[in-house]
Amino acid sequence: MFLGTHTPRLDDKGRLILPARFRDQLLDGLVITRGQERCLYIFPMQEFQRMHEEMRQAPLTNKEARDYQRVFLSGASSELPDKQGRVTLPPLLRTYAGLERDVAVIGAGARVELWDLRTWESYLDEVEPAFADRREEVLPGVL
Repeated sequence: MFLGTHTPRLDDKGRLILPARFRDQLLDGLVITRGQERCLYIFPMQEFQRMHEEMRQAPLTNKEARDYQRVFLSGASSELPDKQGRVTLPPLLRTYAGLERDVAVIGAGARVELWDLRTWESYLDEVEPAFADRREEVLPGVL
């Protein structure tokens, strides 16, 4: 499980140094793709393969499913971290998420999210007040 927030910087080549506590789970390969709210999702290869199998179950006649799969998969990039725990972020994905230098790496359970740091801080400012007021129906039986 991925937890916590980390704030590394991208290097001049667009590489991200993965947080040390995430590396073991991503060592065997990962997939970086477009996420929602203009962030990037980073999945361990096995989790991405599991999700892809679930996506394949959607009927080809379902336009919303086709649209989602196209956007999600067309930007996906399979990567293998180097010995220093770095991965290169493809320019297409850096542009999509507005990533330049300062980033936030967010542990989000089964995935990692990568945000432009200022965008992440704005997002938190917007949603944290509602987080404090959430009722059980958002996550039934959890809280």
